[in-house]
Amino acid sequence: MRFSIIIPAYNAEAYLQRCLNSIFSQEFTDYEVIVIDDGSTDGTATLLEGYPQVKVIHQENQGMATARNRGIDKAKGEYVLFVDSDDELMPHALSSLAPQINGEDSIGFG
Repeated sequence: MRFSIIIPAYNAEAYLQRCLNSIFSQEFTDYEVIVIDDGSTDGTATLLEGYPQVKVIHQENQGMATARNRGIDKAKGEYVLFVDSDDELMPHALSSLAPQINGEDSIGFG
């Protein structure tokens, strides 16, 4: 697996679906998605039940840094990519990263 995409989420129900859909729309598909539900009290956990392909880790609220570190501990990818729960990736974001990691020319993120 090339990338582990780690998403800390705290009360992210309102925007997490857009974030996940942008990841699952990627041209490059060699990745795993790990969401750390950092003690959410809204419908974040319920929303995540609709994404069986996402590895979900539930923990008591400990903050973003702890959530990211927990994601790193569970990651199986060669590279880690942190994405905030309110971010959206452009469809070619991962495919533009892979050649850069290999030292090849790439179109970049634009």
